[in-house]
Amino acid sequence: MSCWETIADYGLRSIGIGERVLPREGYTLCQQFTLIGSGMIWNIYFGVLALCSGFFLATAVALGKASTNPVLQKASAWFIFLFRGSPLFIQFFFAYFLFLTLKPISPFFNPFTSAWLGALIVLFLNTAAYSGEIFYGALQSVPKGDIEAADAYGMSGWSRFRRITWPTMLRLAWPAYTNEAIFLFHATTLVYFSGFPAWQQRGDALYYANFFADKTFNPFVPYPILAFYFIILTLLIISLFGLINRRLNRHLPQDVRGKMKLKLNVIR
Repeated sequence: MSCWETIADYGLRSIGIGERVLPREGYTLCQQFTLIGSGMIWNIYFGVLALCSGFFLATAVALGKASTNPVLQKASAWFIFLFRGSPLFIQFFFAYFLFLTLKPISPFFNPFTSAWLGALIVLFLNTAAYSGEIFYGALQSVPKGDIEAADAYGMSGWSRFRRITWPTMLRLAWPAYTNEAIFLFHATTLVYFSGFPAWQQRGDALYYANFFADKTFNPFVPYPILAFYFIILTLLIISLFGLINRRLNRHLPQDVRGKMKLKLNVIR
């Protein structure tokens, strides 16, 4: 089987398109690159949806924690503390156990025991908590002079938040939020090592890398391939977020604009 045939058979296997049976012999370099790359589809799926949806919840949580309403303030603070204070892997475990317990109650909960939805919810809540704390810190750092200037122009409420507070908060929080986005995509590799099962052997990139490591007794080929894919993904995230960062800082002079820098986040 040529490499092109391998790509045609296994390139979309992780989403149920192509060959259903995993390779049983040979385990060529092309097979490993193709199947691990196929599994990256799920990592990107989890990362993109959790990040996009978590962004809005994080904004709401940050506003709640900064609110003068004690109920909103406490609820937001405890939400952040709960998901930042416990390991993500444990959150996967308890969420799967909870959804499994609710499953006999109503058919509505059946999809929640699948990784595509249940694990996505956990990632969504987790990144919202971390991002909410980042946004809260940025919200507290918005210059009071900007708020006073908005008041002088007659802005108040939603208009002031939309045109002054929110853009300034994003500009201040964006470098740290970029690191959170990178970490989130890396954290997606925990999904199929948690309680959520890989349906019909359709796992993510780490699932396939682990498969080849077990079959070939050589982890020094599939795991570097996995790292290569994530390095490429990280560079894409940095590039995209760098463009957004330049957009957020477009009104500032060139010499004082914040620049995105690549920093290795070894420990969160």
